[in-house]
Amino acid sequence: MASEKIEKGLLLIAEPTIIGDLSFNRSVILLADHNHEGSVGFILNKPLDYTINDLIPEITAVFKVYNGGPVEQDNLYFIHTIPELITDSIEISNGIFWGGDFELTKNLINEGKVNKEDIRFFLGYSGWSANQLETELQSNSWILSKNTNENDILGKASSHFWKEKIMELGGEYIIWSNTPENPTLN
Repeated sequence: MASEKIEKGLLLIAEPTIIGDLSFNRSVILLADHNHEGSVGFILNKPLDYTINDLIPEITAVFKVYNGGPVEQDNLYFIHTIPELITDSIEISNGIFWGGDFELTKNLINEGKVNKEDIRFFLGYSGWSANQLETELQSNSWILSKNTNENDILGKASSHFWKEKIMELGGEYIIWSNTPENPTLN
């Protein structure tokens, strides 16, 4: 179900017609913040070939790292569902939190108190300046949608997540759900 008002916690689903955009083609983005200065989000369904241990060797876990977006890809970000363990985090919505005390987070992971269903790491983020996202929505680059998975989004968002969200939209979108990622190669 599409929503008219942009607010943190909503999902941005890339329009099927965004072809050739390497960052956003078939992306589903969780909006982590939206205000008069702009918007920040994380791509939920673009896993990288790295684990957190590859990037931070002192973390013994092998949690997958995701491409959060094209901005600041040399920085690591994370969202999670365990604010009672990870202090200093910011609530996005419905039990989903952004960031927090990273040293504490590393220790909790190494102690086995945090599992991959609780947390997701990203290299980079997706960002829009003031009014940029509104303009992209008006030009039909994105579909704004409620996060129907709520705090279970980390377990649901996989490489097939875009297709699932497009199928939920129904109507004219169903045909796009089965097209190849790059239709020109078909």
